[in-house]
Amino acid sequence: MSDENDATEWPVSLSGVTETVVTTLGPNDLWNAAALGVFAGDPVTATTWGSTRTRGNFHRQGEGYVQFVDDLVVFADAALSIDEYDDPVLESACAWTRVEVDSIETGTEDGTEWEKWRLEPVETAVERTTVPTIDRGFGAVIEATVAASRLGVDGYDEEQLRDRLEYFASVVERAGSDREREALERVREHSEW
Repeated sequence: MSDENDATEWPVSLSGVTETVVTTLGPNDLWNAAALGVFAGDPVTATTWGSTRTRGNFHRQGEGYVQFVDDLVVFADAALSIDEYDDPVLESACAWTRVEVDSIETGTEDGTEWEKWRLEPVETAVERTTVPTIDRGFGAVIEATVAASRLGVDGYDEEQLRDRLEYFASVVERAGSDREREALERVREHSEW
């Protein structure tokens, strides 16, 4: 791990669970992009669910790039499909943090294995800043990716998830931008919805 005396700070203020895209180097020398919820705290943590590429790459490499993106199409592709790149930092990253990871806890919930990771920032960059706006369509797409990722997973009510997806789709239709509508279509394409 990094020397505590040169602690690197996160490039953004973290609170609650921040939805990010993480890239991890796979055995094919490509950077796999996946959604990763980052939990604020001391330490900052994230949990991988199931036997994912991210989990395997964390074990093999011990690091990844946590990226703060504002492009929902990129987020939906990362959350629900196999999405690989030649470079670790995505063009859509507003900011990123290279993190070293350590497994701190494992378990099983409703038949699915999970692993909790401590994320230690070792390098960061802010690529661009934007003036934040509040957009209901944006939030609805994020929630739709979460619901879609749980379809077919033991421990989740399939009918309830599908009802949620339809509600989120109606919000995007009413309040979303063209890019948010495109992202919602990616959710449909990449899931069992």
